[in-house]
Amino acid sequence: MSEGRRFSKWTLAVCGMLLLATMLNYMDRQTLSLVSPDLSRELGLSNTEYGDIETAFSLAFALGSLLMGFIADRVSIRWMYPTVLIGWSLAGIATAYAQEIGAAVRPIYESEKSDLYLGLLSCRTLLGLFEAGQWPCALITTRRLLSSEDRSWGNSILQSGASVGAIATPFVAQFSMAANAGEGAWRSPFIIIGWVGMLWIVPWLLLIRKGDLDAPRDEYGRVEVGDGTGASWRRIVVLMVTVVAINITWQVFRAWLPKFLREEHKYPTTFANGFIVAYYIATDIGCLASGFLSRWLSKHGLSVHRSRLLAFSACAGLTALALPMPWMSAGPLLLGSLLLIAAGSLGLFPHYYAFTQELSARHQGKVTGFLGCFTWAATAGVQAMVGRRIDADGNYMFPLLLAGAVPLIAAATIALLWKDDEPLALSSSDAIQRIKNT
Repeated sequence: MSEGRRFSKWTLAVCGMLLLATMLNYMDRQTLSLVSPDLSRELGLSNTEYGDIETAFSLAFALGSLLMGFIADRVSIRWMYPTVLIGWSLAGIATAYAQEIGAAVRPIYESEKSDLYLGLLSCRTLLGLFEAGQWPCALITTRRLLSSEDRSWGNSILQSGASVGAIATPFVAQFSMAANAGEGAWRSPFIIIGWVGMLWIVPWLLLIRKGDLDAPRDEYGRVEVGDGTGASWRRIVVLMVTVVAINITWQVFRAWLPKFLREEHKYPTTFANGFIVAYYIATDIGCLASGFLSRWLSKHGLSVHRSRLLAFSACAGLTALALPMPWMSAGPLLLGSLLLIAAGSLGLFPHYYAFTQELSARHQGKVTGFLGCFTWAATAGVQAMVGRRIDADGNYMFPLLLAGAVPLIAAATIALLWKDDEPLALSSSDAIQRIKNT
């Protein structure tokens, strides 16, 4: 077996570890929303308090994106990745003991709120800070390991963990709560997901050896040949528009699809819940297919940039099926369109990540952190705006038109402002080869 073949299998294994990390990241994040009805019933958590807690998570994630991005550019990813994963896993486990933690931190808050509220507020804030480290670590890993033409493919593997987590979490929560029926059953999903998640650390440290993810240096000690050549004001604008657009589409359907099916089209609860599982399976398929399409096109004559743009535009075309949806009736056409939208909505992300990896080899963490923070800040009020429009209009026309249009705007922005002739930031393997050739 050739060395290249062994490297290919090793790289695929690393991408698989990134998929699992993304899955765990989403599972720890999603668990609270699944058990919140039980918390409200058993311990009196109000909707307003739940909203405040989710806001705290969002703000912590935005701050953590900047902080973790700066750190990721300065320390070993081999050790930082498991560190942040331990951090968010422990924050998840601690959520199971929110009442006890709330009582302990009450002197800090000086608040009349319940112990449960204060404990959840503390745990979700820590969860947001540590979970923000996932993306700088993951994107630095794929940028250093994969060539330019392979990055969308590798990013599609890691991003598909989001849909896997969305599918798996309800089953894990339901099983664990059924096995621990009774008062306090809501604690078990946090404990199980947190402890199981930390098992990820063992294969990661076995798979990634010292130096595997280090940035290469030339004979003068300079980091990354070709570093910094891809940054321009046009590219920054493109990425800011793109990240907001793709997150709006993803978040609108994530938050409102169940209500859209049940309230707008009167589908039974059981059917709607089953369709949601199918929806997330379609997102996973679309994400992987989109990354594969970009890789296939670049290996069959198209430039890396044109391959990414074509794959991104194809996904934007799928999400544009939301535009005629306000005039669709319940039935196969509506449901089939939603599955195609699902495939396109997550398929946009691998190419966005690959575009960010062309800005700067040395500052990938900062780029990821800044754009992550910008996204959370820019989209913070979108869901509230959508809710107000649905209440005012009595239908879902506004969110559907919004979610269908913004990826097309992003695709047009990339086509107009991202110049194909600008140099690409090199991967570690590319940089090492160039150093050898010089």
